[in-house]
Amino acid sequence: MQIYSSAFASNGIIPRQYTCEGTDLSPPLRWVNLPAGTQSLALIVEDPDAPDPAAPQRIWVHWVLYDIPPHVQDLPAGVQTLPPGTREGINDWRRSGYGGPCPPIGRHRYFFRLYALDTVLPALQDPDKDSLQAAMRGHVLAEATLIGRYAKGDR
Repeated sequence: MQIYSSAFASNGIIPRQYTCEGTDLSPPLRWVNLPAGTQSLALIVEDPDAPDPAAPQRIWVHWVLYDIPPHVQDLPAGVQTLPPGTREGINDWRRSGYGGPCPPIGRHRYFFRLYALDTVLPALQDPDKDSLQAAMRGHVLAEATLIGRYAKGDR
């Protein structure tokens, strides 16, 4: 299984429009080669370098999606309407939706983690990353990761 974006290469710089310095749109994402038996997908976008890559203190969660149907192969840039059946959790701004890179200092890494699950998860009450991961435990068939990088001022 692989996840990629047409907006940036793996380990490349995330374009400004997908950050707090731009229009803060979610980047286009596409995935291929889901394992047999995939019943749903989950996506977690996180920054393990918060607040400072030289002295990280926490993982900052930017987006939480789950129950993405397995026939869905991508999410367009700035997705406004999620695919039917897809559910959203809450990010570390305590809201649903995508929150783009906005590092206070240094160049941070942003991990777009896609999980193939052998089940459709039950409706969870505004799950954060930890709640979603607990619900996914024992159901992950495969995981794919795309890493982007960003520092304020990157073009």
